Amino acid sequence: MDIEEYLLGDLDPLTLNDKIKDVQQRYEGLTFSHLPVVDNHIYLGCISEPDIRCFDTDHAISEYQYALEGFFVRADTCWLDVLEVFAQNHTNIMPVLDEHNNYVGYYELGDIMNLFNETPFLSEPGNIVVLEKGALDYSLSEVSQIVESDSAKVLGIFISKLERDIAQITVKMGSGEMNRIIQSFRRYGYNVVSSHNEDSFMDNLRKRSQYLEKYLGM
Repeated sequence: MDIEEYLLGDLDPLTLNDKIKDVQQRYEGLTFSHLPVVDNHIYLGCISEPDIRCFDTDHAISEYQYALEGFFVRADTCWLDVLEVFAQNHTNIMPVLDEHNNYVGYYELGDIMNLFNETPFLSEPGNIVVLEKGALDYSLSEVSQIVESDSAKVLGIFISKLERDIAQITVKMGSGEMNRIIQSFRRYGYNVVSSHNEDSFMDNLRKRSQYLEKYLGM
């Protein structure tokens, strides 16, 4: 997927000689979390809006060069890697550099997120299952094999959470027998944390729970 068409060049970067008060005024008309800083076109890093509000307005950016954040991507960086750098640095603007580290433009987070919306994971109809298993025990190839062995196609799969040695796996699949697939996941030791109307196992549990409550209330 080509993202270079989303490269924007309408933002002039800051320089080390820019005064803090001028940068603060510039932020007033922008929605960006950061602004790029260059020295003779060479990218030095980004300065964030919260930081710029704390600095002495009479000083230049050069006095606060230690506060620059050095994140960036290249023009040929894969869009998923670009999205990862956005997330890691909590920013909505991503400087793009050439092979000589010259600043050539930027990506906006919203544009890159729109690319994700165009992928089959979101655009194609299907069913989503959220699974949990030990971080050392799960296998993406095994997850795919379980889905495909029940005559469904995997449209997307990713690790949506890693916490306390437990991996949460989100799977989107095309049409298939959901109840059979869900039961197959359980047989392979996966905990199904998403709820599904087709889940006969959970339906049976509910019926047994209702029967028990009725029995205890007699």
